[in-house]
Amino acid sequence: MGKRILIVNVNWIGDVIFSTPFIRAVREAYPDAYIACLLHPRCKDILESNPRLDEIIFYDEEGSHKSLVGKWRLIKQLKARKFDTAFLLHRSFTKALITLLAGIKERIGYPNKNRGWVLTKAVEEPDEELHKVEYFLNIAKSAGIKPLNTSYEYFVDNGARKYISSFLKDVGVSDEDRIILLCPGGNWGPKRWAAEKFAKLGEILGERFKAKIILAASAKDAGLAVQINELMGGKAIVAAGKTDLKQLGALLERSELVVANDTGPMHMASALGVKTIALFGPTSPRITGPYGTGAWRIIWKNERCETPCYDVTCIDNICMDAITVEDVVREAERLLG
Repeated sequence: MGKRILIVNVNWIGDVIFSTPFIRAVREAYPDAYIACLLHPRCKDILESNPRLDEIIFYDEEGSHKSLVGKWRLIKQLKARKFDTAFLLHRSFTKALITLLAGIKERIGYPNKNRGWVLTKAVEEPDEELHKVEYFLNIAKSAGIKPLNTSYEYFVDNGARKYISSFLKDVGVSDEDRIILLCPGGNWGPKRWAAEKFAKLGEILGERFKAKIILAASAKDAGLAVQINELMGGKAIVAAGKTDLKQLGALLERSELVVANDTGPMHMASALGVKTIALFGPTSPRITGPYGTGAWRIIWKNERCETPCYDVTCIDNICMDAITVEDVVREAERLLG
């Protein structure tokens, strides 16, 4: 029987995208192995079309696997797969313990959360600050895997492309129209650029580049997209809440330019090679910025606050407010010519 590998992945969309160079590196090192990924259900659309994986196994720690009985069912499921190696990208003690109880003989990861005794190979924490892509790849390198490429990957399926083609047709966007996609959402408030600035930017870019402006966001941020469109006098198209992640990927792929806060969609756009302007404030692009090859620009003008900063109660948002509409327009002109 060939090598059987389990990659214990992280829990958030952007972080899972950071893991794609790791997944590619493992597949390139073991082309004939059976490779599965243990993943939170919220991130399934990020990896479901990834051809480098043979299987995705969901760990619903807030739902079906929350109880001890649920965890034991998962352990039995993993044990039945007869994995011989587990790479632990997630820092959780519980997930490391699950791989031990599942009988996986080789368990490789960082020894944080007092879990060093659970691992068979504890990877030394790096001394310097690393981008999360490199932080994950450090685990691969410790196992003798040499990554050939450090760029993100995201795979769009034809079903998502058909949905977006139909959606765009329904809202009056032709195949010849240029699309500029604005992504104003974010999983917490201080990471978000002001709605008024997104509205002003949309008006300027739409006029200057003769482009259709589309506002994309999750369903929970649909109200924000509607507010921005109202500030624009209804000149934009609101796609917020009308796509799942796979369909959003197809919409990103169709766009000529994407402007986004530090969010999953920004990293998806970068992975797809779309021209992207990433707006950073309380988080550090040195750790979570676009990575690898691609036509992207970062705007980060945080001069007063320590980063990364996770103060979700911050109300002045000075780090994001320092970014002007003119800053973004300038970068758009450089990217689009």
